[in-house]
Amino acid sequence: MSIRLRLTLWYSGILSVTLLLFGFGLYLFLSFYIYNDLEKQLGRTWTETYERIKPLAAPSIRGRVPIKLELDNVDMFSENTLLQLASLNDKEGPVIHDRSSVLKNLELTLPITNNAAQKLRGKDSLVVERLNLKVMDKSYPIILVSRGFDITDPVTGNKLTRGVLQVGATINYYENFFNLLQYTLAILAMLTVLIAGTLGWFLARKALRPIEQVIVATQQIEKGTDLDKRILYDGPEDEIGRLTVTINGMLGRLQLVYSELEEAYRAQRRFVSDASHELRTPLTTIRGNVELLEKMWSRTLTSGQAGGQDKEQMEMSIEAMQDIAGEAHRMSRLVNDMLSLARADAGFEMQRQPLELRPLVEEVARRAQFLPRQVQWEVGDLEPLTDVVVVGNKDYVQQLLFIFIENAFKYTEEGSVRLDALRSGDQVGLRIADTGIGMDKEEVPHIFDRFYRADVSRGRTAGTGLGLSIAKWIIDEHKGSIEVKTRQGEGSTFIIWLPVVFLPVS
Repeated sequence: MSIRLRLTLWYSGILSVTLLLFGFGLYLFLSFYIYNDLEKQLGRTWTETYERIKPLAAPSIRGRVPIKLELDNVDMFSENTLLQLASLNDKEGPVIHDRSSVLKNLELTLPITNNAAQKLRGKDSLVVERLNLKVMDKSYPIILVSRGFDITDPVTGNKLTRGVLQVGATINYYENFFNLLQYTLAILAMLTVLIAGTLGWFLARKALRPIEQVIVATQQIEKGTDLDKRILYDGPEDEIGRLTVTINGMLGRLQLVYSELEEAYRAQRRFVSDASHELRTPLTTIRGNVELLEKMWSRTLTSGQAGGQDKEQMEMSIEAMQDIAGEAHRMSRLVNDMLSLARADAGFEMQRQPLELRPLVEEVARRAQFLPRQVQWEVGDLEPLTDVVVVGNKDYVQQLLFIFIENAFKYTEEGSVRLDALRSGDQVGLRIADTGIGMDKEEVPHIFDRFYRADVSRGRTAGTGLGLSIAKWIIDEHKGSIEVKTRQGEGSTFIIWLPVVFLPVS
């Protein structure tokens, strides 16, 4: 989930909760204020009506109250005001004395529940209720304020019973208003959240656009090699502005360090390349002269022209020259390897062209039998190479094969070294297998590192540790891969996979 979406969801959620609390509070406030004001109005109406109650003499029949109550000018209030005057009778329930004309016309009476009657019998009792008044098939919500008072005999002043004056008003108008208010608040809240979320999405996008520019610029710098690029920003000096300035400063320092390292690396490559090139000529001269002297003195010893002491000195000199020749040969190989790696580091691209693979491999197999070795050299099935064409460089492919074959001879003291070929889809494999000392599996990832030599073989065989590094570079230049199978004490198998090019048959 992106930062922009998270920000939009967060402030949309906060706005929704805020609007919910605001709407709920507004609804409760208006409901309390309006209904409380209505109850106060009904209370004032009750007081004004109570002052106009007139008791009338009435005969006592079957225990009824011998007083009849009547309201003076009962319809002086609004038509929506409901008035009812009654008395509480323990035996037969409430007795209705008088009602407003609305109730009379509809032949309705206001209810007095048992619970309300018990409360109304108490002193200074007041009962406020919300009821539904049924008129024909409809139900109308009302607020009913009921309060009890004592009914006394106008002659004797004795308390006869408890009277009840009820004042009510229909509140369907208020109920409709609050229902409409609920829907209005809900719709307005949803529209507000939707509009705020949409605007917030675009504002967040606008605010985070500099960060996207930072990302795009850094990706371009990461994918390319030009460290001169900088992030363009023309906004205010806010957090994003400071971030951009910081990143540009970091890129500047990286460019400086990279330039210094690149210059040092170029100088190193130039030195290695120049030194390797310059050392090849004197080493070749040394090897040639030593070999010439060795042949001349060997011929002198063979002809018997040297005396006893001279013969012994010549033999020692020949041994020394052989050591010099061996070291010179080793240094020549090292110089050639370093020159190859220097070319690789300098970005040297070898010339490649379509190359028929089988004749090249057969030539390498023929020449490999003359290499120094102590084991049997075997050439297996090369039939998979028939009519196989790869895009490569003949000299480097031969060097690649000789590197693996010479390594196999070097690390195999008994058994055999075998060369064969195999096919897999559009790949051809050149397999060199030996029965030598092998390696631990933990060492396999490091054998192509420069100057790395496995601990098992270090000090036991001559070498510089650069051959496999050169081989890996040649394989990479040919878009190939290398597969290694090895087990310590049982030998190693290297499979060089090269992509096959199928040329049309002419």
